[in-house]
Amino acid sequence: MKQKLEKWIIEADLTGMQSAMEAGWLTSEDLVAVYLERIRVIDSQIHSILEINPDALEIARALDHERQEHGSRGSLHGIPILLKDNIDTGDRMHTSAGSIALAHSFASQDSFVAAKLRAAGAVLLGKTNMTEWANYMSNTMWAGYSSRGGQTLNPYGPGELFVGGSSSGSGAAIAANLAAASVGTETSGSIVSPASHNALVGIKPTVGLVSRTGIIPITNSQDTAGPLARTVADAAILLGAMTGADPADSATESSRGKTYTDYAQFLEADFLKQARIGVPRAYYEALDEPRLAIMERAIAVMRERGATIINPVTLPCEETDWEPHVMRYEFKKYLNDYLSGLSDSVPVHSLQEVIAYNIEHANRALKYGQDVLIWSEETSGTLTEEEYLKSLAKDRLHSRELGIDHVLSEHQLDALLFPGDDGCDVAARAGYPIITVPAGFAETGIVAPGGYITKGPMGVTFSGHAYSEPTLIKLAYGFEQATKHRFPPEV
Repeated sequence: MKQKLEKWIIEADLTGMQSAMEAGWLTSEDLVAVYLERIRVIDSQIHSILEINPDALEIARALDHERQEHGSRGSLHGIPILLKDNIDTGDRMHTSAGSIALAHSFASQDSFVAAKLRAAGAVLLGKTNMTEWANYMSNTMWAGYSSRGGQTLNPYGPGELFVGGSSSGSGAAIAANLAAASVGTETSGSIVSPASHNALVGIKPTVGLVSRTGIIPITNSQDTAGPLARTVADAAILLGAMTGADPADSATESSRGKTYTDYAQFLEADFLKQARIGVPRAYYEALDEPRLAIMERAIAVMRERGATIINPVTLPCEETDWEPHVMRYEFKKYLNDYLSGLSDSVPVHSLQEVIAYNIEHANRALKYGQDVLIWSEETSGTLTEEEYLKSLAKDRLHSRELGIDHVLSEHQLDALLFPGDDGCDVAARAGYPIITVPAGFAETGIVAPGGYITKGPMGVTFSGHAYSEPTLIKLAYGFEQATKHRFPPEV
């Protein structure tokens, strides 16, 4: 049985796991045990997980008993899920954003997301490593690095291929089959990037679809949590369990009447036949030959499946000189709000104290410096500066009316098709959804501006209007079913 399970678990999906548990030949305890063993054997190669929930097996046993006595809660009952280390859990796991300053910080209660997942019956298996402070600490910090967890590596080529950030551990762990699925967070590319580089499906929802309460922030304007999974179906299932209006997060008020608890209903492989997809060629110009070839093949597949491809399309905002001010100003304000609520036992309760702590523990904390933290600390933390207010208004205007909304309406498109994690910034500034699906593997590559080699897995990314997740899931599922590019790494 053990050997059968160890082989079966590779690339197993949520529906298969639930069917096996309903049939009685698999339990949640079995699932947790086999994933814990895989983590023990494999994770020393990729450093994707910071800590394991010490109560995971006990929780799994309780959920198995509940299934026997009362039946299943649904698609996530007994399923082991990993969470990025900036998502609060009111249990015996820490929440640190990868920083040694918060290495001993326990949240007083679950984040909204963690509470929703527990209510759905998920087993919160552990916390994943991440780029420290969600990659808002240093301009030279390597994606996937944190002072608490070290460097997360891509399982398709540990030490060679780019792992993506900042939900690096959430991506690498699921790519290596160390849990059923995971939750990451994105401000600009932090779900899309690790999904694309680790041959995963990643969904960055519309800002407001998923509550941010209890998540260590960068910016209230762009932050959101979202799923990373090996299939579109699994990502859709996980997304549905996370949605809901939250009085503590005013952004979720806009989602009322626009959300679903079941996104699996939108798994329509034939939707491509009626789809209109735009190709914003300006975002393809930096692609090297292997990655451009992947995108051209993807476009050809969609056309063969009946999609109408509008190629090229132009976003009026393509020449916009984007500014970094919104994140700079909002980070101090919202991080201070979070830190001020932590226990007195935690050594830091403000951004200023984080900076001082890092200086005091420089040998461990400042491998890459903290220029971005210092830069943000220079602001007032009140969000009243004219520079901030003008930049926020500019971001919204140029990314929406002069960006995604404009081109979608002009050509009556269902979505835009971006290569990999290119184009994620405009969707992030708009607060609009994107979904990434595996599209191929580049055998060779070049050195990208960030200093990494571009070869390895690559995804295609669909972007649409606010709350267009149902349409994006249909498109992603159709492409996935037509291509099946996902394959497990050899770890």
